Amino acid sequence: MPEQSGNESRTETGARVAYLARLARIALTPEEAVRLERDLETILAYISQLNEVDTEGVEPTSHVLPMSNVFREDRVEPCLPVEEAFADAPDRSGTFFRVPRVI
Repeated sequence: MPEQSGNESRTETGARVAYLARLARIALTPEEAVRLERDLETILAYISQLNEVDTEGVEPTSHVLPMSNVFREDRVEPCLPVEEAFADAPDRSGTFFRVPRVI
């Protein structure tokens, strides 16, 4: 895909829409393609405003808020007894749940 420029021509935007449609595996009518070209031009023009923002000295971030590990510590705990695990099972075969065949 060609690099994005601030002032793409209609032909470049049309080629970009066709490329994105092919990647997404969607078929576009000519009317839909024209509408998406206009939408894409509007979106890219809006995003190009970010190039005007002074980011000198701003540290890159992946989250707006500070993040910490929210996972609990792993602990070895006793397993559920087999009979208790199968207490509400509608059908079983030994120590396995019996389910309908899915093909």
